[in-house]
Amino acid sequence: MSIKDMLNQDMKAALKAGEKERLSVIRMAKSAILYAEKEKLRELNDEEIIEVLFREAKKRKQDIEEYRRLGKEEVAKSLEQEVAILSSYLPQQLTSEELEEIIRQAISEVGASSIKDMGKVMGAVMPKIKGRADGSQVSNLVRKLLQ
Repeated sequence: MSIKDMLNQDMKAALKAGEKERLSVIRMAKSAILYAEKEKLRELNDEEIIEVLFREAKKRKQDIEEYRRLGKEEVAKSLEQEVAILSSYLPQQLTSEELEEIIRQAISEVGASSIKDMGKVMGAVMPKIKGRADGSQVSNLVRKLLQ
């Protein structure tokens, strides 16, 4: 079953169950997918849908930090619920150990020896982890391992 089909089924279920928060997040996700499809002038495949959902979750995570900094805990908790709902449609996130192993393999594959080779390593790592880890986390770990 495609992610779009899951979203449609879950939207119907949330509507019947009266789950307003879940329904709102699913509608937002569908809207973001539709917007991306209009941009690309074609239907997205599951991999591209995962990218869209990951981007939406990342935006909310950044907003959570900002609202906490401003002392608006209520809004931050609401955004955390949205991230949790979006995460249920994303692939399982990589653990730090798994991510480090993938990066170490990429470093040996490209023969990286210094921080100057970071671009090569990132280029090798990112396609392997698409949607399963945050780019800034990957960048920080690559930087740490190359020093």
